[in-house]
Amino acid sequence: LQIPSPLGPCCQPCKQMSLPMDIRLPPEILKKLQMQSPEPCKPLSRMSRRASLSDIGFGKLETYVKLGKLGEGTYATVFKGRSKLTENLVALKEIRLEHEEGAPCTAIREVSLLKNLKHANIVTLHDIIHTDRCLTLVFEYLDSDLKQYLDNCRNIMSMSNVKVFMFQLLRGLAGELKLADFGLARAKSVPTKTYSNEVVTLWYRPPDVLLGSTEYSTPIDMWGVGCILYEMATGRPLFPGSTVKEELHLIFRLMGTPTEETCPGITANEEFRSYLFPQYRAQALINHVPRLDTEGIDLLTTLLLYDTRKRISAEASLRHAYFLSLGEDIHSIPDTASVFSLKDIQLQKDPGHRSSVFHPPGRGKNRRQSVF
Repeated sequence: LQIPSPLGPCCQPCKQMSLPMDIRLPPEILKKLQMQSPEPCKPLSRMSRRASLSDIGFGKLETYVKLGKLGEGTYATVFKGRSKLTENLVALKEIRLEHEEGAPCTAIREVSLLKNLKHANIVTLHDIIHTDRCLTLVFEYLDSDLKQYLDNCRNIMSMSNVKVFMFQLLRGLAGELKLADFGLARAKSVPTKTYSNEVVTLWYRPPDVLLGSTEYSTPIDMWGVGCILYEMATGRPLFPGSTVKEELHLIFRLMGTPTEETCPGITANEEFRSYLFPQYRAQALINHVPRLDTEGIDLLTTLLLYDTRKRISAEASLRHAYFLSLGEDIHSIPDTASVFSLKDIQLQKDPGHRSSVFHPPGRGKNRRQSVF
């Protein structure tokens, strides 16, 4: 992203570093940058760029103030924070480092994917801080997530809003680089052949991964997207299992026990054979998601296919008939533009919304872009 320089039109360093417009540079840094820029049109070297960023305060823990814990996982803790450079809120994801093992491969993939990625539907990575004890990723701060949104509308979303949210989710997944923290999908920039099968929250994990598959790509994300579509449309999780076996049982009871026809190679899977599941027949999804229209049911069905080769992709999903009502213009906006920049795309008041006053998002509001 190229933005006007806060130092004037001739300050190449700030322009090259793509700093936020409201960044508060210390006076001594302003002077140093001006002194280092006798040739305005000459681009910064990588070394000079890193040195300048460090001088400003990027890559340093003291640049950010912790305001409270937002959540904690197996490998990382997320804090709400504030940047001293911009006074804006940020999310600080602290990934604990083991001296013997170094940074988790999941963190390496996440940084590799996000550091150069600018997309309206993908969280922006602002900064990376590396110390002996932890790797801290500084993200833009978002007021709420989908779970909080569902809680706020008492799990009764407008079906129009379900469609808009679903499109944005797929739009992010269909970007040039895939979401890093959603399903740990394989990225072209990270040459890894196999993965642990302990990825994706259990409720959104596809059968092939539950049954031990470690060689997979983006189709694992698409199964999770189908589960989210169902959850938005019904207000309840699709397969809320507490163990792998229970999760598989819930899936097979609704979608039918897989066969060689629906899931090639399944009969050779030793783990599948060991469970001795009953032979369930697939149920009609419309009976479980009555608020979803015919096109929506068709999309859900193609997202929840056992055969990963036939499971619909994010890019193909965006062109599914379910989204025709959003109009053709939505496919031509830049990746960095919000879908709400289109006058015909608006969120409706959800039937179960807790507040008597509904505040739709600002139209076309620009999100802060990354310094990287």
